[in-house]
Amino acid sequence: MGVLKTIKPSFWLANVQEAGERLAYFGIRAVLPLMMVSVGAGGLGLSMFQKGLIFSVWALIQCLVPMVSGGFSESFGYKKSIIVAFVINFLGYILMANILNVSALLTESAELNQTVNFWLMMLSGCTIGLGTAIFKPPVGGIVAKSLNEKNSGLGFGIFYWVVNVGGFLAPLAASALRGTDEAPTWHYVFYGAAIVTVINLIVTVIFFKEPEHTEDSPKQSAGEVFRNTLGVLWHDKMMLLFLLIVSGFWLMFMQLWDLLPNFLDEWVDRRDVGQLFAGTVFTPFLESNGALKPEMIINIDAAMILILVIPLSALFSRFRMMTSLSIGMAISVVGFVMSGMTMSGGIACLGVVVFAIGEITCSPKFDEYVGMTAPADKKAIYMGFVNIPFAIGWAVGNLISGPLYEQMSSKTKLATQYLVEHGQDSAAISNYSQEELMALVQKVSGTGDSFEATRVLWEASDPWMIWIVLGAIGFASMGGLIVFYFKSGMAEKDRLASEKTLAASEDSDAASGEPDTSDKA
Repeated sequence: MGVLKTIKPSFWLANVQEAGERLAYFGIRAVLPLMMVSVGAGGLGLSMFQKGLIFSVWALIQCLVPMVSGGFSESFGYKKSIIVAFVINFLGYILMANILNVSALLTESAELNQTVNFWLMMLSGCTIGLGTAIFKPPVGGIVAKSLNEKNSGLGFGIFYWVVNVGGFLAPLAASALRGTDEAPTWHYVFYGAAIVTVINLIVTVIFFKEPEHTEDSPKQSAGEVFRNTLGVLWHDKMMLLFLLIVSGFWLMFMQLWDLLPNFLDEWVDRRDVGQLFAGTVFTPFLESNGALKPEMIINIDAAMILILVIPLSALFSRFRMMTSLSIGMAISVVGFVMSGMTMSGGIACLGVVVFAIGEITCSPKFDEYVGMTAPADKKAIYMGFVNIPFAIGWAVGNLISGPLYEQMSSKTKLATQYLVEHGQDSAAISNYSQEELMALVQKVSGTGDSFEATRVLWEASDPWMIWIVLGAIGFASMGGLIVFYFKSGMAEKDRLASEKTLAASEDSDAASGEPDTSDKA
């Protein structure tokens, strides 16, 4: 409690703003991977490649724009930046809710137009990405300015926990609002996100107070902000190298949200976990066949963070930063691969639990490292740098995961391949839908239902291998970070700091007559 009292009030308002923004954002992100490729009512009918391309461009905007917008936040004010961000996000959510309506107006046809839907989805996604990009640096700067070296570990842990309140509640609301696979209502999710954004905007206008600046900064042009921002990063070579190395980890990391929902939808029998909720108030989280919706399995990650982030943050505050990062990254890789290497919904859930433990251990440490390394007058700029690994990892990850999935794990492709190998005419089945292909696989294989037919394809084609490929990239990033730790001199600095702390502790113990029982991993 003593440490909590040292945290400034602005920290708590930033937590409220972040939780609301995440509630809206994660709500739409929970259902987008499914809605974008769905050919049912309200779906956009996009390919996995198109979905990946949209997420890649979205990632670049959302993660690289903060390199400039962070500088504007310092020059023109945090409050103005946050208000602009919320207005832009609101417009993006409204457009996303009406893509099919706008498409019908543009084409003068009610038929599904994949090309028009793609570009409208690209526009709405990039709009939301821009608003999020403008929002992140000022709210991150407020958090960093509200903390100091003594309370930063706990503060960033609390911030990460509060963020995931929104992250946890969002998929719950989105799952209920989007209806069932037989009667989807995707647009309700986007309208809900727009309403939450308006509420957040009102809270900001009424309650937000501009934080004190450490020094008066002259107003800068866009070009000056961009050059100064790049200059700051270019002159901090160690920070740049650190960000590049961890990009591989985020490449793997983001696919839990962007790719795993599609994999769960196509390959995993989620009825085993769905039956736990049958006949309860959680029925809206089930599909018509009794399977737990994919986004609810992904949401286990946020649930575990809410439960474990505070105790695990306290536990790993005793460890050196690199120790926490390495352990957390290793655990995340194991959980990530486990979640995609099974047809069992229960085991997939366990994999997400393991992944969440690793995420809790390492993810806040990335922000803490950047925030505490930043000079006092450049907090927002440096917090914008946090997004660089996301930009590279998220964008490149989706550029390769879409084609990789279509090649290694697409149920439609693998079903077609299986049927051709078992005597079916490839030309005759080339235009079959996935449902028609699976019905034919069921007939050819002599299986009793679609789930058994899916298992036949699973055993014949090994679609789970995609998670080995992506997991290997995350593992390589972890290894690179460990090498960086020793080659950069960080290990030596930590050793000297530990010796200095130990010497000071021994002097204190000698004066008090009490033994030292502290430990530092």
